[in-house]
Amino acid sequence: MRPSSSIKGTVTDAVFGCAYERGDRPALIDLDAGVVYGYRRLVNEVTRGASGLVRRGARRRQVAGIHVDNAAAQTLAVHTVIAAGGVAAPVVFGSGEMARLLGRWDARLLITTPELAEVSLQAAEDSRVRQVIAFGQARDTVDFADLLLLEPGPLPLFDPAVQPALLTEEEGLLTHQDLVVRMHELDKLAVLEKSDVLLVTWPLTGSTLAMTTLVGLGLMRGALVVVAPGLSPLELSETIHDFGVTVMALLDGAVQRV
Repeated sequence: MRPSSSIKGTVTDAVFGCAYERGDRPALIDLDAGVVYGYRRLVNEVTRGASGLVRRGARRRQVAGIHVDNAAAQTLAVHTVIAAGGVAAPVVFGSGEMARLLGRWDARLLITTPELAEVSLQAAEDSRVRQVIAFGQARDTVDFADLLLLEPGPLPLFDPAVQPALLTEEEGLLTHQDLVVRMHELDKLAVLEKSDVLLVTWPLTGSTLAMTTLVGLGLMRGALVVVAPGLSPLELSETIHDFGVTVMALLDGAVQRV
């Protein structure tokens, strides 16, 4: 039987509390983006990136828009913002609609990827966003890698029961405790273990909350999370075989053992 787990901590504590112990074991593979993160690298980039955001003036409860084109970047951006005490707000719209949403949320920071930088910069110009950070080099943006080079400092402390963590247009505002509770509720169905390989085939344009909860749960349990949207039936079969997938998130939202 799985030991009982506390749901009183922060999202960062829940997802990355054991990451250093897991060392360089693979944590997240994004086949679409062609990137692989081990547990140590992922937690280091989240915490160092969060410290860098704080050093560059990020404030507690400040909304940060996230406009990226792959799940690995979204995972890293969401958890970096949350660890810095901010509110992660993923968006998938074009610049005009995105600018209106960012304005309504009073976002002052936007995190993007180089391929989406032009659209993100236009949205920043048309809103109150003052700083755009990209996962790579792009015109008029700060490279996320530069945040990791700043002198690390302490991350903010807060009450997870009331501190907001994630904001979506569909679900509204969720606290740290809300997200951790959802992870534990999902785990009653998935029952993930560190030996599992979780395959997520959902498109990035789907539910931000569902993606954040499922990937967060996989990392919390020490599993390997493989993200591969848009697979053909043959590619799906090959991916399951090649990675030894044991649990799969289906397009209809269900999570089942293979």
